[in-house]
Amino acid sequence: MTMLLTNGNLKHQSRTVNKKSLWLIIGFSVITQALWLCQPETSDAGQDLSWLNSITSTDALVVADPDGRLLNKKNEKIKLVPASTLKLLTALCSIHYLDPSYRFRTEFYMGTDSNLKIKGYGDPLLISEVWREIAHALAKKVRGFKDLLLDDTYFSQPVIIPGRNHSTNPYDAPVGALCANFNTVFFDRDKQGGIVPAEAQTPLIPYARKKIRSLGLKKGRYTFTHDQDEAARYAGELLLHFLKREGINSPGKIRPGVVKPEDKLIFTYRSRFTLEAAVKKMLEFSNNFMANQIFIALGAHLYGPPGTLEKGVRAIHGYAEKELDLKSIKVVEGSGISRKNRVSAIDMLAILKRFKPYRHLLKRKDNVLFKTGSLKGIRTRAGYMEKNGRGPYLFVIFLNRSGPDMDKLMRSVKGAISRQ
Repeated sequence: MTMLLTNGNLKHQSRTVNKKSLWLIIGFSVITQALWLCQPETSDAGQDLSWLNSITSTDALVVADPDGRLLNKKNEKIKLVPASTLKLLTALCSIHYLDPSYRFRTEFYMGTDSNLKIKGYGDPLLISEVWREIAHALAKKVRGFKDLLLDDTYFSQPVIIPGRNHSTNPYDAPVGALCANFNTVFFDRDKQGGIVPAEAQTPLIPYARKKIRSLGLKKGRYTFTHDQDEAARYAGELLLHFLKREGINSPGKIRPGVVKPEDKLIFTYRSRFTLEAAVKKMLEFSNNFMANQIFIALGAHLYGPPGTLEKGVRAIHGYAEKELDLKSIKVVEGSGISRKNRVSAIDMLAILKRFKPYRHLLKRKDNVLFKTGSLKGIRTRAGYMEKNGRGPYLFVIFLNRSGPDMDKLMRSVKGAISRQ
């Protein structure tokens, strides 16, 4: 009987021990799983992930394979300042709504009062060579005119871009429906300190020289005005210069004006650059002026003129939500110059996935196609890495603080991808 009681106690104790062990095992498993979920996602548990330690709470990173499967991620849902990588979204949205083959136009009218009128529609690439071509075409259609009237009403005035300062730096150039040379002047100095052209195709007309002297500029490329009327005036002055070369002189003035229904359309310039070509230049040079020109013009195209900042924002947000299922991004302008823009790394990954057919428009270094972004204390990079003919792999790095070495981190990303 004693033995039976002893065996019974042993069985009871055994059941008790087994229950405790079971709960310990379950608890350990839950803790282990929780710790595992907190680690950066990777397809190779044995690889060294110490490089991810440089990604802190103010940064984010995502690496994905060609199928979109996440290989590494950290803080991927935190909304951060994307800087100029935002231009990828602006480019994608404009290509979607306008078509890659879209060409901006600029119209020329002869008024009943014999005044020549120009109506701009936001073409971001009305450079000197283009104005020379336009003058040559107009010379075949007009013998003379009185005043030159500038109609830039396709954009509202003023368009205030958040984050843009009133400096002479080219990245602070204002937007406008009618512009020339990115609303900048580019010049050099001779040995005597005189002002000379920095490029053969762009003459330094008196209007530009006057601006250079009034601003006390040394040499280089500068934004010369933050007034949309003055920007349009420069375009008009440049056109008159080239018309005189064609033998056409105007005795009148250059002044603002509006095209009226009774005015006769005599020439329409269709840009020599397709939208796709313009986007390539915008991304290659990270041109803020071009990005916001496209941004404002897109809003006017979708919702009617005049183009405004609000309509551009509406266009981008509408596209992001309907086409990319991105409902919580914050975009306040199209270039990334504003610190009020907010996008997460996982949001940017969605943008990259859709932009994949146009990745050839990006800057290339070795086997990496990418777009960088830079503001004070902020560095970002997003793009694609090709590997063994398979790909591309996708990556997003947002560093919203000073300190981490972007190039070193990029080498780690490339190493992680190469080990796949």
